[in-house]
Amino acid sequence: MTKSNAFYAQSGGVTSVINVTACAVINELRKNQQQIKDIYAGNNGILGALKEELIDISCEPQGNILKLMHTPGGAFGSCRYKLQESSADFERIIHVFKAHNIRYFFYNGGNDSMDTAHKIAKYSKHIGYDLQCIGIPKTIDNDLAITDCCPGFGSAAKFLATSMSEANQDVASMCATSTKVFVLEVMGRHAGWLAAATAMATFDDNSPHLIIFPEILLNIDKFLALLEQKVKTHGYCCITISEGAKYETGNFLSASTSVVDSFGHQQLGGTAVNICTLIKKNLGYKYHYAISDYLQRSARHISSKVDVDQAYAVGKYAVELAMSGETDKMPVIIRKSNIPYRWAIKSASLEKIANKEKKLPKEYIDNDGFGVTQQFYDYLQPLIQGEEVPIYKNGLPVYAKLQKKLVEKKVKIYTPNI
Repeated sequence: MTKSNAFYAQSGGVTSVINVTACAVINELRKNQQQIKDIYAGNNGILGALKEELIDISCEPQGNILKLMHTPGGAFGSCRYKLQESSADFERIIHVFKAHNIRYFFYNGGNDSMDTAHKIAKYSKHIGYDLQCIGIPKTIDNDLAITDCCPGFGSAAKFLATSMSEANQDVASMCATSTKVFVLEVMGRHAGWLAAATAMATFDDNSPHLIIFPEILLNIDKFLALLEQKVKTHGYCCITISEGAKYETGNFLSASTSVVDSFGHQQLGGTAVNICTLIKKNLGYKYHYAISDYLQRSARHISSKVDVDQAYAVGKYAVELAMSGETDKMPVIIRKSNIPYRWAIKSASLEKIANKEKKLPKEYIDNDGFGVTQQFYDYLQPLIQGEEVPIYKNGLPVYAKLQKKLVEKKVKIYTPNI
């Protein structure tokens, strides 16, 4: 049997467990020595293919690969880059793959990444280049279609729920003479999964809490009335607001009009400041706010064991799909039961996933539009279970430090339109 090479790349916003998936892919590829000769990783995602910057995994000791299990961020570098369909991007990628005998391509990312993987699969088939192209799910936004949940979400949810619970204790202790309102801003452009996750903080003690979802247009008068009622009853209120929160006009509470990524997405952020300003102006309450930003997606120290297990499982299954000749597919997580929590991995067509966005279902949002239902608690509870504590040294976590040696280039220089 003629051996071929494999290429793995990370894409988009990273998670605390994306490197767990990388570890799984590499470990499984190394087991398939009858089909796989060399394993490469893209230096900064798909840009690694476009620039022919291929990291030689054979130069990485197995000890370093195993440390990926406890390392947040994207160990091989990630990127936000939309392949230019009217340019030579697709031709260039296949040209590089041919030069390095790459017949297996694994792209680890979210919605836009699955679209990229799908298009490369279609293009390679169109030109007759034999390529097993597999997308691997990853996103804290939890908005990929078909899969029950996305690796990265469970850990981010656990971090946010814990953070809100701890902040709640702080505000409750000071509200008599100081802060009345605490606001936590979380990620989520159009889907409120992360915002909803903070409701777990109040699941057992019924602490005052309001959530502003991107799926529900913000009625300011209704919000202020509910907030005032919470503060009068409890002495304080904790609020979660999504970065994608919108006014009733449909406009974002806060979005850059000049900063957009290659996919045309406006840079979001600043909703916490805006809502606090509104609260102060109308109700006069003293407030504090926090923007979770990168912290929510890089908190490996509090990752959910279920999330870690699923992140490894999708990487392993991705290799199994490719080795069996499948292409244009993505591993998906199927929930079999809540109690006890049982799940399995199957595959789905990338065509059914690419550019599809799974928002928070209506039945997960309560009637007043500022909280969640029991159905959501039932959905999330299993995903935040268990702890997978990283290795510590001198009081701090130990992370993988990869050598990232590049293989020798074989084709002409190409400059992507970044």
